[in-house]
Amino acid sequence: MAEQKGSNGNGRPDRGEREVFVISVAAEITGMHAQTLRTYDRMGLVSPERTRGGGRRYSQDDIEQLQEIQRLSHDEGVNLAGIKAIIDLQNQVRDLEDQAAALRRRLAAAERRAEGDGAGGAGTAGGRRRGEIVHVPRSTAVVLWEQRRRGQDGRGQDRPSQRRRDQERPDK
Repeated sequence: MAEQKGSNGNGRPDRGEREVFVISVAAEITGMHAQTLRTYDRMGLVSPERTRGGGRRYSQDDIEQLQEIQRLSHDEGVNLAGIKAIIDLQNQVRDLEDQAAALRRRLAAAERRAEGDGAGGAGTAGGRRRGEIVHVPRSTAVVLWEQRRRGQDGRGQDRPSQRRRDQERPDK
């Protein structure tokens, strides 16, 4: 028995609004025994949704996952522990791909903002964009630091000395 729950309008059904199958139908579709599906559920290879009464409801994604488990087991000869590791790695890859896509979108948005900020040269010093890395030659100035004494400003903080000497670096 399949229960139709609808779609969200973008071509992909929402988690709460899609076609789901009871365990007997899922077993028939995949060519597996219902007890095998229960075992895979206990092992965490597939996680069907549950009804309030505890009955399993398999989505189309769950059916595809079961078919992949069957392929790995029968065609590739992978044991269930190996299949679990493969599924976990596939989920990690999917999560990382989602994160990478989100970061690419953020980068593109930041680049668009930076291009918008730099347009026309407004708000930039010397035609350079804010945050641009430029070469700064080494300074030959020597600055002596002295601790302020209490009473001069009442805080006793470090500050640069008023004595400053410019020295030329010896040529090598």
